[in-house]
Amino acid sequence: MRKKEQKNKALERKEKNYSENSSLEKNLKILLVYPEYPETFWSFRYALQFVSKRAAYPPLGLLTVASLLPPSWPKRLVDLNVRPLKDSDIAWADYVFISAMVVQKKSAQDVIRRCRQQGVRIVAGGPLFTEYWADYPEVDHLILNEAEITLPLFLQDLRQGNPQKVYQSSDFPALSLTPPPLWSLIRFRDYMSMNLQFSRGCPFDCEFCDITALYGRRVRVKSAEQVINELENLYELGWRGNIFFVDDNFIGNKKVLKKEVLPAMIEWMRKRKHPFSFNTEASINLSDDDELIQMMVKAGFVSVFVGIESPDLDSLKECHKFQNIKRDLLGSVRKLQAYGLEVTGGFIVGFDHDPPHIFHKQIEFIQKSKIVTAMVGLLNAPRNTRLYQRLKKEGRLLPHLTGNNTDFTINFIPKMDYQVLIDGYRKIIEGIYSCRPYYQRVKEYLAQKSLSVRRPFRLRLYHLEALVKSIFLLGIKDKGRLYYWKLFWWTLLRKPTQFPQAIIFSIYGYHFRKVFRLQ
Repeated sequence: MRKKEQKNKALERKEKNYSENSSLEKNLKILLVYPEYPETFWSFRYALQFVSKRAAYPPLGLLTVASLLPPSWPKRLVDLNVRPLKDSDIAWADYVFISAMVVQKKSAQDVIRRCRQQGVRIVAGGPLFTEYWADYPEVDHLILNEAEITLPLFLQDLRQGNPQKVYQSSDFPALSLTPPPLWSLIRFRDYMSMNLQFSRGCPFDCEFCDITALYGRRVRVKSAEQVINELENLYELGWRGNIFFVDDNFIGNKKVLKKEVLPAMIEWMRKRKHPFSFNTEASINLSDDDELIQMMVKAGFVSVFVGIESPDLDSLKECHKFQNIKRDLLGSVRKLQAYGLEVTGGFIVGFDHDPPHIFHKQIEFIQKSKIVTAMVGLLNAPRNTRLYQRLKKEGRLLPHLTGNNTDFTINFIPKMDYQVLIDGYRKIIEGIYSCRPYYQRVKEYLAQKSLSVRRPFRLRLYHLEALVKSIFLLGIKDKGRLYYWKLFWWTLLRKPTQFPQAIIFSIYGYHFRKVFRLQ
């Protein structure tokens, strides 16, 4: 009986809100909620504990959406990776806005359930809802694709008292329409890095990737003025440290990057005495352009994520990773490293053309390339990818996609025996992240690393905190402590300038071993 009364009260509140909020004359209270990430490579959950940070990056999409809403509307943001969502948070709001990726699906469903129980209307968007919107009939309004186009349509209908269920668009907006994020909604101290977007879209069309389905193949960019204004805004607000350019392919428009954006960044960084370091994602053809690499390093870029996927030529051809074909992949990685860019590599197993010895080949390539942070995952087929469509025609799709390619699940029937694939994947993880091969790879990378551009190292309290915790957890408690101390003393005595990086890599290794329960 009590549950029925609560449900009736929730429905009454919902009907009352629809009546009261039928016009934008009222300042609606907006709660923006970012669901929690599960334990993955990318969460860096165990590494963040060393520096008392709650999350790696703030929810840039929601912060940007907040800037697109009327300025007079009261807004709050709850990042579930930072703090829990309280019932009082939901009760405060007229609308709850949720944005999520597929990997956050479970947490997003819980947020939706709680909002429904309290009778608060839900507005949802982002990759999860854009690709799987039909799976969420309980969401009141689905603002799909890119918010610069679809959110104003929703606000217009809301003003007229007739908001629709679904807002979609096949158009891709110019990024000149994108406002700076509303940073006032977060606390900088909760995060390890800030983030910024320069471009959307990718000129390539890899079979397994849904980026072109979401954002198109024509690369749209912000102006140099927009980028500098966002950097200046973060600087004025007091941020110092790393900034992640979240572009799926930062070098998708080389012309604008080389002629306008990077020169402006170089000059701004010089004037501001290099307050930031940058990392981003780029295709491997970055290694073909010496001038571009040099400009990125001069601007402050210290690392780049590169989708290498596989050292096997037939597997690369299968997934249409044409930018990786007809090149020396190992040489390309080494060239980027020689210029001073740390390469983080993405690798995939599970392709139809993967040979039986692919697991050994992956381990061998990663060890030889000295890529310390190698993100190896199982192939999955997100909806709207060409891989999804092909597997659907072949009758090989399985029903559930977790969005986490490191949780030993796949959403299709592989050509390789399933158990052989899973066992081989475990073999790769053990072969690159067990203490002995991992610490050896770190040592070899640091031994060859040269500082092409020297910048002042700013010692911060969290650096000392990380050092002390690493000594206790990795140098005393961890079963791999012998390898930790070997790297510790070798770096301190032979490569003292690389000592902070050695501690960081040691912490990363701890995180990866914890994720995969390795000893």
